[in-house]
Amino acid sequence: MKATCWTGRNTVEVQDVPDPSILNSRDAIVEVTSTAICGSDLHLLDGYVPSMEKGDIMGHEFMGEIVEVGPGVSDKLRVGDRVVVPFPIACGACASCHAKLYSCCENTNPNAGISEKLFGHPTAGIYGYSHLTGGFAGGQAEYARVVLADANVLKIGPELTDEQVLFLSDILPTGYMGAEMCDIQKGDVVAVWGAGPVGQFAMDSARVLGAEKVIAIDKETYRLDMAAAQGYTTINFEDTDVRSALLELTGGRGPDKCIDAVGLEATHGASHVHLYDRAKQAVRSETDRPHALRQAILSCRSGGVVSVIGVYGGLIDKFPAGAWMNRSLTLRAGQCHVHRYMKPLLDLIEQGRIDPTRVITHRLPLTEAPTGYDLFKNKKDRCEKVVLTP
Repeated sequence: MKATCWTGRNTVEVQDVPDPSILNSRDAIVEVTSTAICGSDLHLLDGYVPSMEKGDIMGHEFMGEIVEVGPGVSDKLRVGDRVVVPFPIACGACASCHAKLYSCCENTNPNAGISEKLFGHPTAGIYGYSHLTGGFAGGQAEYARVVLADANVLKIGPELTDEQVLFLSDILPTGYMGAEMCDIQKGDVVAVWGAGPVGQFAMDSARVLGAEKVIAIDKETYRLDMAAAQGYTTINFEDTDVRSALLELTGGRGPDKCIDAVGLEATHGASHVHLYDRAKQAVRSETDRPHALRQAILSCRSGGVVSVIGVYGGLIDKFPAGAWMNRSLTLRAGQCHVHRYMKPLLDLIEQGRIDPTRVITHRLPLTEAPTGYDLFKNKKDRCEKVVLTP
């Protein structure tokens, strides 16, 4: 089969690789009908997530049709079922899964020792996301092996298109969780750093959850235009001092809730701070650039909530711990516990309250995946989200 493979820093290739097979009795094989390139994939592409190996199959946002099931898969799943696959792999039986903290599953990462060294405890396995998270083959391919399938898919009926439900695999639940962690109250002002796909869905979710005003912060005019078209206030951090603008928009108090939807490759911040972080990152004395996180903490009103859904991979410098502690801020973060949100969000899609298709700007065949990565990484042709079709 054909699959998008990581071949080295800043390079991917579509290669012919062996078809996946059933390795465990609870596995299923899915013929992929739609997959996507995620902003998190760019962290792999850029080499900021350790333990990638040449030939690793990329992609953690995918869906398709089941073509084979292992003998241990429950009768709830059958060949021919149409399914969306969440990016974290859950066992459904451990303490974390029982607490609905699926991305913290204690049993699905066979390389738990690697993540323990970096994070203190293991995380769940993740498709197509380095050997740090298990080395599982991803879904930017014609076929994919789904692990513990009866605990890790959402069945979809024929009424909705792939594009309406594909993002239930990651970015829609991630955006929603970012807003949910804010504990939004009636009248709240919510500021979102990053107007990429996850940021857009965090904005939509904040509105669904009752925010009075939503503010989008980015530098790409087409992303800000996309947010403005939904009725959100916008700030371009390249020509506006973000904190000053937020104070002006909130009567001097700052936003009630702030969402960092950017993560480790942020370009926000003053030029000298940006150069400092880039230099430290280049020599690997700092893994992440936390401009957006710093700015969110310093901008949030006292007693507010800072929610972090942008991916961070290791260590950051100059974290504003004093502002966090002295101003009674609540900091919440996490890889999305996708399974928890898939069905409720499917209901919102069916009700027309959220339209995931609005972020799609480019549709390409799988064979053109390298072009898709180039468009997305370098923000060419107003690229917001790329969907690939095998």
